[in-house]
Amino acid sequence: MASHGRRRLWLALAATAVLVLPVAWLWWSSLLPDSYDMAEMGYADWGGGPVGEHASMEGMAGMHTTPVSELTADPDRTADVRATFTVRREDDGGYTVNGTSPGPLLEATLGDLVEVTLVNDNVEEGTTLHWHGVDVPNAEDGVAGVTQDAVMPGEEFVYRFVADQAGTFWYHSHQVSHEQVRQGLLGPLVVRPEQTDQGVVDEVAVIHQYDEGPTVNGESGVVASHAQVGQEVRLRVVNTDNGVNPVWVTGAPYRVLAVDGTDVNQPDEVTGDAYAVPAGGRVDLGFTVPRDGVRVDLGGSAAMTFAGDPTGGTQAIAPDSYVDLLSYGEPADLDFDPTQPDRDFEYTIGKKPGFLDGMPGLWWTVNGHLYPDVPMFMVSEGDVVTFAITNDSDDAHPMHLHGHHAVVLSRDGEPATGSPWWTDSLEVGVGETYEIAFVADNPGLWMDHCHNLPHAQNGLVAHLMYDGVTSSFRVGDENRPE
Repeated sequence: MASHGRRRLWLALAATAVLVLPVAWLWWSSLLPDSYDMAEMGYADWGGGPVGEHASMEGMAGMHTTPVSELTADPDRTADVRATFTVRREDDGGYTVNGTSPGPLLEATLGDLVEVTLVNDNVEEGTTLHWHGVDVPNAEDGVAGVTQDAVMPGEEFVYRFVADQAGTFWYHSHQVSHEQVRQGLLGPLVVRPEQTDQGVVDEVAVIHQYDEGPTVNGESGVVASHAQVGQEVRLRVVNTDNGVNPVWVTGAPYRVLAVDGTDVNQPDEVTGDAYAVPAGGRVDLGFTVPRDGVRVDLGGSAAMTFAGDPTGGTQAIAPDSYVDLLSYGEPADLDFDPTQPDRDFEYTIGKKPGFLDGMPGLWWTVNGHLYPDVPMFMVSEGDVVTFAITNDSDDAHPMHLHGHHAVVLSRDGEPATGSPWWTDSLEVGVGETYEIAFVADNPGLWMDHCHNLPHAQNGLVAHLMYDGVTSSFRVGDENRPE
């Protein structure tokens, strides 16, 4: 009888081991080191093209490579625009830039070299500034552990970049960004063309949801513009939240003048449709103020009025239909051929159970893999690159590729027929597939992530890396980009 009991005990122990050991291995293998080189994480995906000549350490022997830290603007050029941004953690837990949130408007003219000194007054976990939508040199991108070290309390860091694209952009922290951005460490950035129309009223509307509720330029409720009847208005809308903000105009037709800092070709007049601004995205709306005024609702209860409120102070009901950029405006030639790409990638977003840094849960996946075992999308400078971004998950994802703008080629197989739709913040809905294209013309190691920042924190992050570029920083310890 004793031998039978021992046998049952051993069988029970063996069955337990069969169940527990794989789970323990999954837990152990998911643990991230205290610090790690992002360029060494995951696996290389060359997009069906030739493997780069720097693909292995052996291949790098005797060959010139460029560290991320050396990818900077011309150090000998004098700055045209200088600013100092001092960041603080306030007593209420929020963050400010130069004492306000949103921070001050940073303005430049096309071609200016911009120099910003970031001063960390008291943010204990450190901070950075990322220039969202500006295709800066890689070392100026402001991603802790990827393009720089976090700026700790009492330290400063100088960013330098050429404003080589006129448009509407913004800046925000990319250190513990899911918390710092949500709590107000952000501000607008506008690059104006060399020649501007002096008769147009140029307004910026920064949408942000603080703990107290939705705001425009830090103010709740309805904010009045100084525009007068008969004036043309260019309203630059910046969505700094984690989800889509619908924007609609009451009282006048409008045009979509620019998307994510790129002008729309021959924009059509819009009446009755709203515009959906993705997280991180920007849109410039143009309209003429009629006698009874214009109201622009900006999601939630935030709004702006221009020479009066045609609704009489009652928020208009949001339209059911939206501007579709796939067919909006008139087509124009691209300066490259996306039909013959050098690299053709898939970026499929999913969700599955597993461990992320030792924590069990349901986590986002890229091409079926949990972070950090995700693809490193490898390119060579000059490559024509296409991506098919497919959302097989249960939530929408605003996808943001740093350092580049991409043009939308199709959605769910339907080709784009309107103005070239250039974007850096693309809303990919549940079940949707977008095909996008760009030229790899900005060497570096670039984040390619969801700008619903809690999603990025929970693993929806990959990177685009150029052959011949080597990393200079490590994620972990004080560097926590998400």
